[in-house]
Amino acid sequence: MSNLFQTGNVVEITDLKKKYKGFELSVPRLQIPKGFATALIGENGAGKTTLLNILAGIRLDYKGDVTYFDSQEKLCPEVQEKMGYVGTGSYFLPQWTARQVTEMSKLMIEKFHEDVFWKLCDELSIPVEATRNIRKLSAGNCMKLMLALVLARDTEFLVLDEPASPLDPLMRDKLCDMIRGYLEEGDGGKSVFFSTHNISDMENVTDYAIIMEHGSVVEEGFVEELKEKYILVKGEAADADAAGGILFSITKGSYGFEGICLAENLDKLAGMDISKETPTLYQISVAVMKANTQLKFVH
Repeated sequence: MSNLFQTGNVVEITDLKKKYKGFELSVPRLQIPKGFATALIGENGAGKTTLLNILAGIRLDYKGDVTYFDSQEKLCPEVQEKMGYVGTGSYFLPQWTARQVTEMSKLMIEKFHEDVFWKLCDELSIPVEATRNIRKLSAGNCMKLMLALVLARDTEFLVLDEPASPLDPLMRDKLCDMIRGYLEEGDGGKSVFFSTHNISDMENVTDYAIIMEHGSVVEEGFVEELKEKYILVKGEAADADAAGGILFSITKGSYGFEGICLAENLDKLAGMDISKETPTLYQISVAVMKANTQLKFVH
């Protein structure tokens, strides 16, 4: 299993709390494994961006303890130098040109490589010239530009908030390649933590998944282990009602039923005509979110 290759944690969180009116982020304990790509999954308003902003040092008004790199360091300039962050909005001034972006990056970041940045712009087909205003870029190209900037730095930990959302399907596949290449380049010493609603597109690069609802972590684990914990079950319509009381989540139809079952409960389905399959991360995530959501579903 993936655990055998784990060498520590890039982040450890203890008793983290952040309150807003009508919402509270509450994470008693969370560890993000070092050397892997970890996906943060959840509904809008689950607390994903708040958690990412705390890790990136954007929000400091919280209670609790957050440490980095095998719990040796608190957030400080040295830690931030080893981290790269990409948010959901553009952090460029609209009148900036690409040249001004690189000049600002060189001033603010000690280990920024301008030659790598321009190479990435070419590789990602970003229609940017040194004197062209950033505001002329589309949302997708602006995200690609931010990714090029963060990947042109020497970092050990990337924090990415919805990097796939503005990207087209082909670029999402390229993003997965870039994340995997970043991890391989680090030989176990680099880590990526990203939030996503595009679970299916990002599954092939996700090693570890954390699912949040209402400000709390409701499930987490290495993807391989989650796919052993949860089983996709399909059966006949006549058994749907009986199975509904056993399955973690279920979808019924005239053709039959389909749902996610905890592996430990499979024996309770004995006697039913069912088929079993390995679920996707998307199917597991939706089942877990349905079990914890405040949204109302009619079956």
